[in-house]
Parts: sequence; structure tokens; C-alpha cells
Amino acid sequence: MAKAEISKALYRRFRTLLIANRGEIACRVIRTARAMGLRTVAVYSEADANALHVAEADEAVLIGPARARDSYLNIERILEAAKKTGAEAIHPGYGFLSESAEFAQACADAGLIFVGPTAEMITAMGSKSGSKALMEKAGVPLVPGFHGEAQDEATLAKAADKIGFPVLVKASAGGGGRGMRVVRSAAELAPAIVSAKREAKAAFGDDRMLIEKYVDNPRHIEVQIVGDSHGNLVSLFERECTLQRRHQKVIEEAPSPTLNGAQREAVCAAARKAAGAVNYVGAGTIEFVSDGKDVFFIEMNTRLQVEHPVTELITGVDLVEWQLRVAFGEKLPLTQGEIKLNGHAIEARVYAENPHKNFMPSVGKIRTWRTPAETNGLRIDAGYREGDAVSPNYDAMLAKVIAWAPTRDAAINRLNRGLEETDIRGIVTNTPFLSALVTHPDVRANTIDTGFIERELKVLTPDSATPGDLELCAAVAAIVASERQATRAAEKSPWQTAGWMPVGRRQRVFKFKHGSDEQHVTLNYGSGPATISIGARELGFEAAAADDGHFDLTLDGARSHIVSVIEGHELYLRTRHGRFDMHWVDPFGGDDEEQVGEDKIVAPLPGTVVALLAEEGAILEKGAAILTLEVMKMEQTLRAPFAGVLKRIKCKVGDIVGEGVELAEVEPSA
Repeated sequence: MAKAEISKALYRRFRTLLIANRGEIACRVIRTARAMGLRTVAVYSEADANALHVAEADEAVLIGPARARDSYLNIERILEAAKKTGAEAIHPGYGFLSESAEFAQACADAGLIFVGPTAEMITAMGSKSGSKALMEKAGVPLVPGFHGEAQDEATLAKAADKIGFPVLVKASAGGGGRGMRVVRSAAELAPAIVSAKREAKAAFGDDRMLIEKYVDNPRHIEVQIVGDSHGNLVSLFERECTLQRRHQKVIEEAPSPTLNGAQREAVCAAARKAAGAVNYVGAGTIEFVSDGKDVFFIEMNTRLQVEHPVTELITGVDLVEWQLRVAFGEKLPLTQGEIKLNGHAIEARVYAENPHKNFMPSVGKIRTWRTPAETNGLRIDAGYREGDAVSPNYDAMLAKVIAWAPTRDAAINRLNRGLEETDIRGIVTNTPFLSALVTHPDVRANTIDTGFIERELKVLTPDSATPGDLELCAAVAAIVASERQATRAAEKSPWQTAGWMPVGRRQRVFKFKHGSDEQHVTLNYGSGPATISIGARELGFEAAAADDGHFDLTLDGARSHIVSVIEGHELYLRTRHGRFDMHWVDPFGGDDEEQVGEDKIVAPLPGTVVALLAEEGAILEKGAAILTLEVMKMEQTLRAPFAGVLKRIKCKVGDIVGEGVELAEVEPSA
């Protein structure tokens, strides 16, 4: 089909837009669409019935059970939802069906506008192997690798041997680090391929693999491009996404601090050449890897990227608006020469995961959600709110904190302040890790590569600091304030009085645990000013409460702003020293904690058993792999807690298990 015919058939103005996605990208698209006067339709699974994107849309349609393959990956149900609501166009967001040629074609066949490239373009550029062949023909430099159709073990092994180890095994249809493994020897290749294929099949429904030379100490550079149906194609500068973990981006910034002006123009020109090879229409990203000297094409993402806000902040362009205008059949609003670079932007991805437990995903109900105001160059793109449930069925990203400033250092400072003022409770998040990462001296100096996080993990995930006098006094103040608020026993707030009892002097002893440490604090109150005794120290004590757990605490004349959250006996405090989690040992409140026997291997989160890696009766070394769970589209391998014998396996491949369910039992060695 000629390009003019494609434009006439597939791009036209519409009034109602269905967003075939969830979470923060669905909310992001809804925000721009509504600002453009469009009616918005959300789709949701049973797990997302009360999700934020459902609440923000004008209309919402249930499309199936929690599992993505039964809902967000179900093309037929999404098309039915469009028909039911009168939607004329579908925006796929990113992930799920965003790079599915089958979905794009199904939309066209149903008379719907797909807000993105055509199925032919996705097929040509969405396949990592196919796009490499196309780029090779177009003269775009490539990383040495195997991009063939043959997928048998012998062919892949031969290709890896020819390329030379280390190699990168990656899903042809993949993204977000899923279905990707670094292999450093021939002995590691076969199990890596099996695992990568399984993960790719679960995430993308396609287990085809390609193999590339793994570039040691690489930098990840990518260029944002947008094309329209009138033959116009522009680049909007580049982003650097070098800070990654498990091949998944963690921090993204624009422009790249690695490139000079000449290099910037060269890589952007290469990106336009790559996209121009298929007369690309829509928003997309051309990704490159650099070894410090040369830049190689690695893939094209035929969709909007998670990190698109940093490009928006340095160009002033709303990329979702441009996507929609292209889908209307309009010309791009700006020419290449009219796109100007202004300042620096940097983004951090906030995930529901525990950096201290190998970034294990965290699920549950969000009991507290507090983010800073979006002012002075700070932007928050969120898909959750207080009271929402984080499900194990989907990606663990909760939100993105993005900062713009005239310079890179100022943008980093602004981003860190935004992260420090983000408090999410009820689940564990990576926010403190992100703050440690962006303030690391090597990140400031830009002396990094894609392996930086793994090398610096101990520095980036230090043991939590022991609470000091400020935190102990803040804990007492938070508890007393919470009790007074709950009982409403006094007309006057104790925070504003000189003493807490009309006559006499009283004491109250508090006991707090932080890890294995236990500390006692005595509150002295009554007639006269209140004081706190910690050991032999006595401190003048005064607090003025505000809303939502914020208060000003004054100790011996020095005032500090405190943020607190109380959840039963668990206290969360944010002070000028950082974040602290403490347990209040209440002698009247009951402090029992359920313990699980160490010989039991239990599911840390709800998930699906995808592999059994040892047999009953096997003799195991400490750390030996026993089975693999798929949790939040990522694989988690459960291992032997000590040397022993695998006494019993209590699950099978395919089982869907809940958190805490016993999966296996290990008998310690005598």
C-alpha cells in the first residue's frame, strides 16, 4: 500500500478514544486526551476494578480476569469494548499489545484507528531480528549478532560461539529487560535460553530469541522520533538510559550527558535514517548502545516509551498530543529546525519492590500515598493512589518522578528532593534506593555504564540507620498525637500547651525496636514543660501537629519538620536524617508475630510455578535452586536456605499459589 493510501485509510479525526492499557500510562493518555476534548474509555481487569485509570476515564469496560492474557492481552475483548462504547480509536500505551502487529491489524480490520504505526511498520521494526536486517541494508551500524529465524538449540549455540562470549540472549519481541540474559560462557547458554524463552512467552506471547555480542561497560542512548502520514519525520533529541538493573531502565535523562553536539547530531541523524527506512508514522524510539567510541543500533520500539516525559520537558512537546494529532491525519506541529533543546530533565521509576531483598516485588494495599506538589519543574506521573491494591499480575511500576532544571546538577537536586518527599506505605518501594542512586558521586560525574547498579548495590542499599534522639522523640510525639486524635479526650491540643497534665508530674515509658536493637524512652509531662529522657540525657520537648502526620518537633530549642505514619505498632518516620521504620512494643496492644519454620520454602508473593529445578531426595547445597515462580511478569528463583535434602515438593508447574503457601520442604544436613 502506498503511503498516501495508508494515510487516507488509517488516519482520520475521531471523538472517542479507548486506552488499551492500565496504570500510569493509561492515566497519562487520559489526561492529554481529555485536555484535547476527547471522550475517554478505559478497560480493566477484575483486579483493576477500583484502579485509578478506571476512575479517571469517562467510561470503563471490564474485559476479563486478572491475568493479562485473559484481559489486557485479549484482542477480541478489547475490540468488543470499543464497539460497546462507540470508541473510534485505540491508544495502546506501552507494554501489553503496544507493539503487536496483530492488534494493529485487528483494529484496522474493525474500522478503528490504531494510535501508532501500521501493522506493516511494527512487523518491520518491532521485531528485533527483522529490524536489524533492515538497518543492515540501510547502512545503519549494528552490534555483531545473530538475527535469523532458526531457533533450534544447535543453531543458537553455533551463533553464540561464532560471535564470541560474552553474548546477550534477548527476546525478539521483548522489552523492559524481560526475556534477556547475559551469557558469559558456553556452559551457561542452554539454561539461559530456556529461561529467557519461558519469560518472553509469558510476557509477550513470543519466545523467539536473538543473540548479540555483549558490549562490556556500555552506555545506552536512544532517540525519540515522530513521523506523520504526510512524509514528515523528526527527531526530538536523545535520552540516556544507562542506569539499569537486570536490563530494565531505572533512571533516564535528556539530553545525554555523554554526547557532545556533533555526536548528538550524528546519532539523531542515524535515528531518522532508521525510521525513514520504513516511512515510519507515529511515535517511536531508536535505541543504540555505545562502547565509548562507536554507537551501534540495537532495536526500535514502535511505541511511546516509559521515559518519554524527559523528552517532553526539554522540548516543550506533549508527545501524546502529537500521537493523537498524527492519528487525526494532521501534519506534525513543528519542523526539525523548530524543535529546540531547553535545559535538562531526569526521571526515576518508582516500583513496588524491596531493594534489600533482591528487589522482590511487593504487593498489597497502599495505605499511605503522599507525593510532592508538581511545581518548580517537578512532575509526577502516577497510576496509583492511597487505598489502591498493587496486584502480582502486572508490572510493579507505581509512578515516575521527573524533574526539569536549566542544568543537569540542578535537575538531579530537584529530582532527589521529589523522591525524598515521596512517602508510600503499605507496600515496600524502591524510593530510598533511587535517592541514593541519583546522589551517588559517580552518577553526578556521569562515570557510569549499564553495570553500575549491580557493582554498587551494597552502597546503594545500605542497612537502615539506627534511630537517634530526633527519631525517638518523634516516635513518641507521633504516638501521643495519634492517641489524642483517636480519643478526642481533651478540648485543647496537648501540642500547644506548656504541660500535658493540669497538676503534678507524670512519666510514660515507651519501648521501640529497630531490627535487633531495643531502646527505651521516657516522656515526662504534667505541670511545666514536657521533656524526654533517653538514657542519661534529658531533652526539652515540644511539638506542633499539622495534617496527615506532619508536625514540627522542637528539641532543646532546635525545630525539625517530621513526617510520620503509624500502622498499628509499626512507625514510619521521615526526618532530616532519612527514613526510619520502627516497631513500638506496646505492653497493652499484643505483639505476637507469626513465624514460619526455616525448613519450609514458601511463596514470598502470589505467583505461578513455572519450573521445578530439583527433585525430591536431591542433596542440596545452601543456595541451590529449587523452583521458579513468575511474579509480576518477572521470574523469581527460590533457593535452599541451608545445605540439606529436598524432602518434599508440594507444587507442580502451572500451579497458581498465594503468598505464604508452602511449596517445598528441606531437611537440614545432619
